[in-house]
Amino acid sequence: MTEFVRLDVAEGVGTIRLDRPKMNAISLQVQDELTEVAAEATARDDVRAVVVWGGERVFAAGNDVKEMADMSYTDMVDRVDALQGAVSAVARIPKPVIAAVNGYALGGGCELTLAADVRYAAEDAVMGQPEVLLGIIPGAGGTQRLSRLVGPAKAKDLMYTGRFVKADEALAIGLVDKVLPAAEVYDAAIAWARQFAAAAPYALRAIKESVDQGLESDIETGLYIERRHFAGAFATEDARIGMRSFIDNGPGKAAFTGK
Repeated sequence: MTEFVRLDVAEGVGTIRLDRPKMNAISLQVQDELTEVAAEATARDDVRAVVVWGGERVFAAGNDVKEMADMSYTDMVDRVDALQGAVSAVARIPKPVIAAVNGYALGGGCELTLAADVRYAAEDAVMGQPEVLLGIIPGAGGTQRLSRLVGPAKAKDLMYTGRFVKADEALAIGLVDKVLPAAEVYDAAIAWARQFAAAAPYALRAIKESVDQGLESDIETGLYIERRHFAGAFATEDARIGMRSFIDNGPGKAAFTGK
């Protein structure tokens, strides 16, 4: 059983809920629990999409600085793979993933939002990568995922200065995809995720892997990845169901089996 991170499942949507009062600081234990819960969300057939949420007050105010302050270089060498791997485990969930951001999402919390496919933020959300103010750098994917999301110049500005970004600026630079009243963020994220509850899961997985793997490659390699996934989709029962339903009934009416 996990203590600070749990997976709540309802109607095809799994919520990865951070719950470590009072600011959801991402400790070593939280990192390990994120990895465990991400694996559960990946494995469960009743989870078709995932929402990552820290609750109504705060998403996650960062990694646990008090814990890190006592760590030596060799301590961090031994730990950094697991630290980065916790966020990567969320990024690699082969299903649509959305982050619902209330309150602060700073440092490791911001890096966790970057692992999602889509980000919804509250009007009062505050995001950023302030690690430089501690004399360190982002270590859970921030230097890589932030640069790919908002571009290298904006990412460097945020990381060089360590400044906080309010929701309106986050939307303008592409750090989040939608800004909503705080009370509506989680429900809107659930609604976005729920639309995939009856979708073709292997097609969704193929889209996600094609995009994510392609972004790490040149265009020719990316096109090769796409071809392989495109052809592979024809091995699924859902492809046959979907195309036959289109022919017989028009688009958007297929009853997929998930196989």
